[in-house]
Amino acid sequence: MNIGKAADASGVSAKMIRYYESIGLIPAAHRTASGYRDYTDDDVHVLQFIRRARDLGFAVEHIGELLALWRDQGRASADVKRIALNHVQVLERKIAELQGMVATLRTLAERCHGDDRPDCPILADLDAPAPSCPECHPAPARRRFGKP
Repeated sequence: MNIGKAADASGVSAKMIRYYESIGLIPAAHRTASGYRDYTDDDVHVLQFIRRARDLGFAVEHIGELLALWRDQGRASADVKRIALNHVQVLERKIAELQGMVATLRTLAERCHGDDRPDCPILADLDAPAPSCPECHPAPARRRFGKP
């Protein structure tokens, strides 16, 4: 099947299929006599595997590891589990960061009067130095309403 049909069957866009080929995540497709990519059902199965891994948020390099383990009938499931649990930790950190962002924005929005006055705690907070490391990121000169 051509790349368009493989994309439809796998749920992976043609652009991403080409990208995965270019980085070696999947082998280059066989070519027809006229030079068009030609995919098999097995190729589509691999692309579906990749799509599912991407849907779960795995990075491309980890998908490569998972593909290698998937293809290796002598694999140890402990290796797969290690990759999955490491990814769970990454996701949990991201969730905590997002929850912190939500809490901060919710607090700032609650402090904002939302009226015709120019005072805005949301903009004041965005203009403040980064709280994580003020020594590393010194605050720029304070500006009021876009003027120095």
